Amino acid sequence: MAESVEKPIICPVLIGRTPELTSLRALLEQVKGGQGQVVVVSGEAGIGKSRLVMETRAEALASGFLVLQGSCFPTDRSCPYAPLLDLLRSFLATDARTRIEASLGPLTAAFFPLLPDLLPQPLEHPLLPPLDAEQEKRRLFACLAQVLTNQTDTSPLLLVLEDLHWSDDTSLEFLHYLARRCASHRFLLVLTYRSEEVHPGLGHLLAQVDRERLALEYVLGRLTKSEVEAMLHAIFPDQQVLPAELGELLFPLTDGNPFFLEEVLKTLRTRGAITFTDGGWMRLLPMASSDGHPSVPRSVQDAVSERIRRLSQEAKQLLILAAVSGRGFDVSVLQRLLRCSESQLVGLLQELVAAQLVVEESADRFSFRHALTRQTMYTRLLARERKTLHRRVASALEQRFASPRGREAHVADLAYHCFQGEMWEKAQEYGKLAGEQALALFTPRAAVEHLTRALEASSHLSAPPPPSLYRTRGQAYELLGEFERARADYEQALVRAQQTQEPFVEWQAMSDLGFLWASRDLDQADHWLQRALRLAEALAEPGLQATSLNRLGNWLTYTGQVAEGIQAHQQALHLFEARADSRGMAETFDLLGTAHCLAGDLVTAVQVSGQAVALLRNAGDISRLASSLSMRAGYSLSETTFSPLRARDECVQEAAEALRLAREIASPGAEAQASGILGYVLASFGEFGSALSHAQSACRIATEIGHRQWAAAAYSALGITSLSPTLFWSGL
Repeated sequence: MAESVEKPIICPVLIGRTPELTSLRALLEQVKGGQGQVVVVSGEAGIGKSRLVMETRAEALASGFLVLQGSCFPTDRSCPYAPLLDLLRSFLATDARTRIEASLGPLTAAFFPLLPDLLPQPLEHPLLPPLDAEQEKRRLFACLAQVLTNQTDTSPLLLVLEDLHWSDDTSLEFLHYLARRCASHRFLLVLTYRSEEVHPGLGHLLAQVDRERLALEYVLGRLTKSEVEAMLHAIFPDQQVLPAELGELLFPLTDGNPFFLEEVLKTLRTRGAITFTDGGWMRLLPMASSDGHPSVPRSVQDAVSERIRRLSQEAKQLLILAAVSGRGFDVSVLQRLLRCSESQLVGLLQELVAAQLVVEESADRFSFRHALTRQTMYTRLLARERKTLHRRVASALEQRFASPRGREAHVADLAYHCFQGEMWEKAQEYGKLAGEQALALFTPRAAVEHLTRALEASSHLSAPPPPSLYRTRGQAYELLGEFERARADYEQALVRAQQTQEPFVEWQAMSDLGFLWASRDLDQADHWLQRALRLAEALAEPGLQATSLNRLGNWLTYTGQVAEGIQAHQQALHLFEARADSRGMAETFDLLGTAHCLAGDLVTAVQVSGQAVALLRNAGDISRLASSLSMRAGYSLSETTFSPLRARDECVQEAAEALRLAREIASPGAEAQASGILGYVLASFGEFGSALSHAQSACRIATEIGHRQWAAAAYSALGITSLSPTLFWSGL
């Protein structure tokens, strides 16, 4: 009997989730039959989301599924693609790397920014042509989705991502992209989050998924009193009769939360409040420290503290260092910090696992069994202790990942620990790199967080911060739509660049300010664009001159100076052609199409935009291609039944392709643009029913995302489409 008493206090069966588990089993069968599904599981911390997922995972493995799983951690909001990186790291440890390279071919290079330490740039696949931030993100999304969906060719796939309330915004955006593609594959995507910790990014994802009816959601509630009693009987199967007061104590104390129930039971056993008679029957003794009904977090902290107290001093030190690390355990880093042998480290890890404080994720990574355990450990430390330990972790990370690729893969962690450890010079350096990396990976909020820390670190140094810090943060703020903050950072970058005599950064800041002001004040935009052009000419840099000419030309076009705008674009085109810069040429042809359209020369507009389309197809720039196709189809319109393209099918096919590409890259703005223009095209050929449907769709999408430009265009399309049948049938 003593042996059974010492078994871990974990409920061996799932209690109170029969409807959800039954539904998930049915979904697994549907997925095996080729009908993909998305499931969202929500509820408060400790309510049993992970346990339900674990049961589903076991069912899937027994049914021949390939199972991939990733998790988010509290610090992941500033770590781009964090849950996906966890998943990919374990996936690449198998022969999946070969399969990835075989399925993606040249696009394998798109993974290089994500996992530079595990997936170096393949020599047989040269670097892909650079795209702007949004386009690069869409290409990466497409590659990630292709890698995952391709796995379903050989077996059905269960993909689990847990604790999305800690996820970065870009990972959430990708999950929306992926969810749209699950239905056509043998793919079950399961997502979990804490219902009490929904941040704006997650709230937006949930709204999108709900609006598009992409997923089933299971909201897990607290266990009833009878279910708590069933859980107690499952934990203590040898006890035919449990003390009546045990249920009376635990139900109000844990409020039906399964994790808290297990934690409090461990505390009771540790304190000796639960004992067993010689005959093996359980007795509940009074708890000296009990004060009625403490809050749930306090009971969990108390339970964790009691279990920690019984650990060896070395195991406690390991647990403290892991808590400071913030995300799981990289055992190689902790081994450096503890300066222990491999056998000693394994023994300490076994002690923590036996205490049910941590779980093993892989040979090299462990994590806290619950986030509240880590939080309890961290908050017990004094501020001075935290600072010292963060310094030790930062130094161990630098030693462990000394190569450039290793540092790049862990730069966000280095930036965080150096800042918390008040290592100001390194905090500035790593914060700048982490911010740039986050921006390159399309996570502007994470970029702002890292760059703000880097600037704060700079305030503790004798030298002022470099202008690039302000400029990069300004770019992040601009992507987030925070105009005033972006303007302030660009202006500060300009001042610093002038002080440090960095003319290229000075030109960048002027160009940034011109582009930023174009959405608010055209006079201000003109001021900055003219200054940028004059500086580019003084520097005699053709590439800078061409870019400035294009920005100024677009401004001239939209302010009614169309001829001058076309002339500026032609000058830019000449400079780009001399440099054989196909990306610059494509951008220029695209802008020339707009200029010629506004000049009333629709034939030339269609011709030059066609050149842009050809270059963009060759470059694989899907995002800009979708926009160019839409615009070209729009240029093709006259009044009714005529187009400079001459054939109705050509016009409709281009507009429809633009809409398909916009949906493929999951860009609501591009979809609103393409739907609106397709409505225009169909209306111009008298197909008013289809035209009205697309115009209404464009209005809905543009309004929902708050895109004023495309909302105005969409309402215009809706008005024209609604009016056209009346004019058509009246003969006007």
